[in-house]
Amino acid sequence: MDIHHKRRLLLAGAAAGGLAVATRLVLAQTPERVIKIVAKKFDFTPGEIRLKKNQPVTLEFTTLDVVMGFNLPDFAIRTDILPGATSRLRFTPDKSGEFPFHCDIFCGSGHESMTGTVIVT
Repeated sequence: MDIHHKRRLLLAGAAAGGLAVATRLVLAQTPERVIKIVAKKFDFTPGEIRLKKNQPVTLEFTTLDVVMGFNLPDFAIRTDILPGATSRLRFTPDKSGEFPFHCDIFCGSGHESMTGTVIVT
């Protein structure tokens, strides 16, 4: 076996080993959690959202009613929720506890009771 053939075999083996390591890392990652939230006058469903600290999550909002808002001040995140569209918020909770959220766009009488809680453990 000449030196060039040995080099090619060595490089092929190294590439295969690197690919195996990369594949294991991708498979070991926890898939991101997606939570679907429906906003309607004057309610969020679910009204209680349970999350894990340091685990990325995407919140997906829909409504069939009117324009609404979602505001989670303790994590400085908010979005508008528009009829006929899906709004997405991606974040990673970095602290544990119970955190209130609310609709921050006036949506009619009863708006002030449109609240919920994010619980991070």
